Amino acid sequence: MEYKDLLKKAREKLPKSAFERERFEVPKVLGHIQGNRTIISNFLQVTDVIRREPKHMLKYILRELATPGEIKKSGSVIIGTKVPASRINEKVRKYVDEFVLCTECGKPDTKLEKEGDLIFLKCMACGARNPVKSKI
Repeated sequence: MEYKDLLKKAREKLPKSAFERERFEVPKVLGHIQGNRTIISNFLQVTDVIRREPKHMLKYILRELATPGEIKKSGSVIIGTKVPASRINEKVRKYVDEFVLCTECGKPDTKLEKEGDLIFLKCMACGARNPVKSKI
């Protein structure tokens, strides 16, 4: 058998999902400015889609924006300064790149594992395990 025939045979045995390129869409945060504060109304929906703890993501975003903030019982987030939604979305994207997407295969099927002082990003799709750069 020739190499190309062997390759074709191997490809036929792979599941169809191995060839699909599904696009991972991070929802945009929806918010408005009220007085000198910014209110994000869909923060919990965003964290649900990326499958991360809301407190972890909020801590990261607040540190990046250098501003105080909190999650209210209603599920909305109040940020202590006026911040345009585009800037918050930029920080959400940065968070996803650092704490959600696999550095090896680029898929969002990951989870954070803590070992001692280190946090690892474990990919459920390809099995890669990489330390996360920044501490939160």
